[in-house]
Amino acid sequence: MDSEVTAGPARRVTIKDVAARAGVSKGAVSLAFNDRPGVSQATRARIFEAARELGWAPHLSARSLSNARVDAVGLAIARPARMLGLEPWFMEFVSGIESVLVERSCSLLLRLVRDVREEIEVQEAWWQGRQVGGSILVDLHDGDPRVPELQRLGVPAVAAGHPSLAGGFTCVWTDDGTAVTEAVRYLAALGHRRIARVSGPATLGHSVIRTAAFEAAVRELGLADGRTVATDFSGEEGARATRALLASADRPTAVIYDNDIMAVAGLSVTAEMGLSVPADVSLLAWDDSQLCQLTHPTLSAMSHDVFGFGAEVARRLFDVLGQAAPSAHQAPTPALTPRGSTAPPRRP
Repeated sequence: MDSEVTAGPARRVTIKDVAARAGVSKGAVSLAFNDRPGVSQATRARIFEAARELGWAPHLSARSLSNARVDAVGLAIARPARMLGLEPWFMEFVSGIESVLVERSCSLLLRLVRDVREEIEVQEAWWQGRQVGGSILVDLHDGDPRVPELQRLGVPAVAAGHPSLAGGFTCVWTDDGTAVTEAVRYLAALGHRRIARVSGPATLGHSVIRTAAFEAAVRELGLADGRTVATDFSGEEGARATRALLASADRPTAVIYDNDIMAVAGLSVTAEMGLSVPADVSLLAWDDSQLCQLTHPTLSAMSHDVFGFGAEVARRLFDVLGQAAPSAHQAPTPALTPRGSTAPPRRP
């Protein structure tokens, strides 16, 4: 197991360096990282600490020679626990991942983190401690710091996001730009000239892609107004954004929401303000969970097979673990499902 990874542009750290730092033999480092008997717990901890300080981890190929079985896959999510339990997208996504993992007797190690910095620390601890065989990255940002850090550590990973955000990792993605354009064109065809959008955090990579597509479609169609209000995906923030939009002097006649929770909250706000859906304002959600079909009126949505998306991400991770070359895999584009919440705008 005399493998090595690049620690930085200046030099390459090897297993010999780790052994020297920990005061042990190279064989002891190999035993520790392959979870084999022959080293004490104290020595094992010292070896892992030395490896962490030096930024060293064995390549997947070296690990696979001694331990081809993957017992766990890591997924860290920057969401409050309360909100995650209410968000249908992640529940469907995780269910899709689990449907593949169970076929391979593999577990999902799920961790909620505060931010990207904490996730990097968690990913490093998982990898150095041999708790996971690979990881899934979600909610990618432009220039996401997780990408170079996991590459430095040698963590096998798959990104759930656009290739432009994945930094060379294998990725699974949907064409959100095309989906947003379809939504705007549909509402414009109904006669809407003032369309607003309630998005997730503005720094998220898919928010940036959707916003750019939304603004381009508004310009292309010559619409009178096309505003985007950024939120945190929560129902509370979705409701707040909806109130502000509907209370404005140039109230939009249609609103697109970046998830279903915010759309349901927006539907409640319209009733609170004495407005009728879709007569006074049309609402269109993203992701199309069961929530969209339980409201009155039912919510039009950009339907997306989130369960299938999660399953595809998991399958591609096992490809990576089998040392397949990095690649990008496009999942089906979210498609419009019209329901009772969209209609032509009320005539003056």
